[in-house]
Amino acid sequence: MFTPGDGLEVIGATGLAACSGSSDGSAASGGSGGSGEAKATTTAAGKAGEGSGASGEFSLLSYNVAGLPVEISKEHPDVNIPKISPHLKDYDVVMTQEDFDWWKPGGLASKTDFVNYHDRLRAEADHEFRTDRHPGPEAVGIDIAADRPNMELGDGLGVLSRFPISDTERVPWDRCFGEFDSGASDCLAMKGFLVTRLELADGVEVDLYDLHGEAGGGPEDQALQAADFEQLAAYMQEHSEGRAIIVGGDTNLHTDPPGKDAHEDSGDGKDLAIWNDFLDTVGLTDSCAATDCDDLGRIDKVAYRSDGGVDLEATSHEFQTDVFVDEAGEDLSDHQALEVVFSWTRS
Repeated sequence: MFTPGDGLEVIGATGLAACSGSSDGSAASGGSGGSGEAKATTTAAGKAGEGSGASGEFSLLSYNVAGLPVEISKEHPDVNIPKISPHLKDYDVVMTQEDFDWWKPGGLASKTDFVNYHDRLRAEADHEFRTDRHPGPEAVGIDIAADRPNMELGDGLGVLSRFPISDTERVPWDRCFGEFDSGASDCLAMKGFLVTRLELADGVEVDLYDLHGEAGGGPEDQALQAADFEQLAAYMQEHSEGRAIIVGGDTNLHTDPPGKDAHEDSGDGKDLAIWNDFLDTVGLTDSCAATDCDDLGRIDKVAYRSDGGVDLEATSHEFQTDVFVDEAGEDLSDHQALEVVFSWTRS
């Protein structure tokens, strides 16, 4: 969670003790309809004639926006998140990570300007359909005292969409490793996955999963990474049986060929094996492999499968290297946003 790549491991050293400001951190109950008008785009409109609903194309963006408190982040989220916001409207579906919309009431993060980041990120997006704020730990089955006594943040996951979404669920990973002074401090947040149902046309539905995987490179982290993707696969097999799926997010899996795996303590190729086992178990295709891209080793990934009368095909896979940048051309996050364009056909 809080590695240099994710931006938070120094929270133990700073403790956010010097922060000021206040918020109760409670979860708002806003509906999925959100606010603002849907933007008409040729990609979202369908390809088989007006109103036919037989086929179409849409763009999907997965982006870890590095929305951690500026007091512990090197990515200047207070400045950069408002710059990210207007670019989101260029994509039909947006999945975000580290877009935190829940924080412990009275906790360290609640005493900072951090509590405004989520609203600033969505301020200039014009997507009609938006996931609600995180409902809090009790609603997703977390016993703070027993499971995560030092937890400060929600899961950081969110979806913006031009297509209707419904039946949104948030599921935390069964276990985590690391607090203020250990691992990658993953237990300071409710990391896991979000699933919502995306309606591309009448009767054309896709289960959309947004995830943020366990970070860190130690043996405890590696074991939990394997367990996390086994948990996700089991959930998909139970809840998305016979349905089309798109899954994406910050996997924290370095799937370079053996010899380049980031987890040096646990041997080469472990991350690659975890990812491939997950794909095989659920019957998913990596969008990078489907489009012969050059970024198979990147930790930000999107995968998919056709089912339930919906044929999906990834037609492009591209990291947005020159969109989410500041005036000097520097990235606005420690991750580059990944765009995947999908075509779909009713089968």
